[in-house]
Amino acid sequence: MTAASTDSSLSLSDLIRKIETELTADRDVSAHALAFVRDGVITGEGPTTTGRVHFSRVLDTTDAAWCARILTAAANANEPVSRAEAETLFEINEAASERADDGLFDDLFAKAIVHHAAAASGLPVPSRAVALSPDTAIESWAPTTAVGVNTEVLEWIAGQMRGKRRSNRALKALVATLIGAATLPIVQTLPNFFDLNI
Repeated sequence: MTAASTDSSLSLSDLIRKIETELTADRDVSAHALAFVRDGVITGEGPTTTGRVHFSRVLDTTDAAWCARILTAAANANEPVSRAEAETLFEINEAASERADDGLFDDLFAKAIVHHAAAASGLPVPSRAVALSPDTAIESWAPTTAVGVNTEVLEWIAGQMRGKRRSNRALKALVATLIGAATLPIVQTLPNFFDLNI
């Protein structure tokens, strides 16, 4: 099941209940729930907004809390962050032209993307509750070198970041760390990787 095929009649509270109580992981449902946050950032309307100015494009502490709640819900606790979830986080990051969240989303965003990249490369990652917690330093679990890192994932991240209005300096640095000195040949296969807006 893809995020697009998730029952569109489900409300955000239904989706949250599903990912917080189901015994079986379904990361596409989480991606669909994150889309509610994205849409709220864009329009200023919907279940994740409270009195926000229409089309304000503001991401606030409530939005960051919704994203954290969705990503760390029980059903997906031991699953790596999926590509669909990561894509929606990139969309939220790009949609939010203003921030009023004290850096909470940027921290969560960088950790979630690196969690996806590391897991997709076959590297061990801690549970989401640990890895994505604001109290956990990403340096405590993100790999510093990654022999056998998945080049496709790094290309995908570079493509998501290139040419965007908002770029996450922490994410760029962490992905460079993920590549690591041991995988310098991979950098040479991604000539535009470091040519990103920051």
